[in-house]
Amino acid sequence: MTGAAPAARVRHLAGRIRWYVRELTGESAYERYVAHTRACDPAREVMTRRAFERSRTDAREADPREGFRCC
Repeated sequence: MTGAAPAARVRHLAGRIRWYVRELTGESAYERYVAHTRACDPAREVMTRRAFERSRTDAREADPREGFRCC
């Protein structure tokens, strides 16, 4: 039973690291979008992940605060 506690701590730490990396890279943004859309307007069609990422990129590139993007 002594091996269970350290294993649980390692799993917990790995989960926290995974959460942090997903938040840092924006990987979880689509999941938040889907949850928000379904909660606010269940009848509304949810964008596909590809359409969501395209929309997000277009909005970022249109923002003058982002500066010039060379590539």
